Amino acid sequence: MRDKFLSWGIVLVIATWTVALLIRTHYWIPTLLSAIYALGVYNAYQSKHAILRNFPVLGYFRYFFESISPEMQQYFIERETDGKPFPRNQRSAVYRRAKNLSDTVAFGTQLEVNHRKYEGIKHSIYAKSPSEELPRVWVGGEQCTQPYHASLFNISAMSFGALSDRAQISLNRGAKKGNFYHNTGEGGISPYHLEGGDLCWQIGTGYFGCRDDEGKFNAELFAKYSTLPNVKMIEIKLSQGAKPGHGGVLPGVKNTPEIAAIRHVTPGMTVISPPSHTSFSDAAGLLRFVQELRELSGGKPVGFKLCIGDTKEFEDVCVQMNVLKIYPDFITIDGAEGGTGAAPPEFSDGVGMPLEPALIFVNRTLNNYNLRNKLRVIASGKVLTSLDILRAVAMGADMCNNARGFMFSLGCIQALRCNSNNCPTGVATQDKMLIKGLDVTDKSERVYHFHKNTLHTCNELIAAAGRSSYEEVDATMFMRGDEFDHLADLYFPDILGNVKQKARF
Repeated sequence: MRDKFLSWGIVLVIATWTVALLIRTHYWIPTLLSAIYALGVYNAYQSKHAILRNFPVLGYFRYFFESISPEMQQYFIERETDGKPFPRNQRSAVYRRAKNLSDTVAFGTQLEVNHRKYEGIKHSIYAKSPSEELPRVWVGGEQCTQPYHASLFNISAMSFGALSDRAQISLNRGAKKGNFYHNTGEGGISPYHLEGGDLCWQIGTGYFGCRDDEGKFNAELFAKYSTLPNVKMIEIKLSQGAKPGHGGVLPGVKNTPEIAAIRHVTPGMTVISPPSHTSFSDAAGLLRFVQELRELSGGKPVGFKLCIGDTKEFEDVCVQMNVLKIYPDFITIDGAEGGTGAAPPEFSDGVGMPLEPALIFVNRTLNNYNLRNKLRVIASGKVLTSLDILRAVAMGADMCNNARGFMFSLGCIQALRCNSNNCPTGVATQDKMLIKGLDVTDKSERVYHFHKNTLHTCNELIAAAGRSSYEEVDATMFMRGDEFDHLADLYFPDILGNVKQKARF
């Protein structure tokens, strides 16, 4: 194609110029063809892109279609149950609840209910009437002097920088109206977090908002912001499910002078948080840091967030709790399926324990060390639907946090461009032109309605199972497809069993 373009292209250019000069009109045609040919010649001799080198000009179509592949996938290929990380039917449910529209569906389920991965709730023929009161949980142990009455469902950590200013304002105003908390993310407390909603201030390894010039923890700055009336809880981020052991990433294109001032970093540079904290290096140090932050904040609930990796390390923390008699007020468990704006694919796809086994492990370990009644466990990691929330509670969580669901309520379309500063809905970008498309008044109402309607459906599911409260939610409420397989084997034995046994010899 390269040789044909170069040889036939010059012939076509010469021919069109000859015709144009003879008829003395339409000079724009040979001019355009000359420009295209010049671009093709450049493509043919550049060395960076093999596709353009072999297919001059035509190669650009490949890059164009590649750039719009997520949209093509969503609009023309994706079915209701397709789409990653969230299928279309789940996203649609969030959109309808956020808009306070009917979230019912017609004609029955599209799921493969006989599949091993199917999960459902065992309903009761003695179903109860659902409660209209949305569930709440007290957070704060015996060492906390300012306990907080939190909602069962809250906004997970998303920093200003990862999200736009209007997105943060909308989230905070929605949290204020719905009386639930808004986790700041590790990027610090911005003015856009202070719209009246309750805050959980996350302290990451970069100590953004409470760091000195060397990037180490600054107790004076922490005390200044942690005593704000909006701040109800403090969360020490040890690791994040989508990239445990890596540290947060703020791309340079998103690091504006305003964000840099809030974080106390240099504008325009890509900011990568350290992989671990400099204030402590072992379990005892972590717990002493918890105690220090609790004292500096005036006795507010302090806990830590982590994705479970080496289980021995979590057991060491439990041992030290009993030795030092220092207990966090909560532990947030993030699953490997958790979201992020930017992470290496190997970390997102291959590091960390998923949420369900992590919750089971954490609860069993806390019970083994007689610690479970001293703190709250918060589930964070793809907890989007009401069924997800109840599943997390059944696995041992007291509360749940979610980020991407609230992004959907803001209008996120899962364009998968969070790390490029080109979010088309103005949610995960710092591009002023794109941000203008996000209307704060409308979106804050959607955040409020998404939270309210999701918890209302939780109440309906509990009632359908014949349970009266969230304390009665446990694993016996749920059924799985592999249980059906087992029952089917009892009634319809595997006729290939003898063949399988003979194949072993």
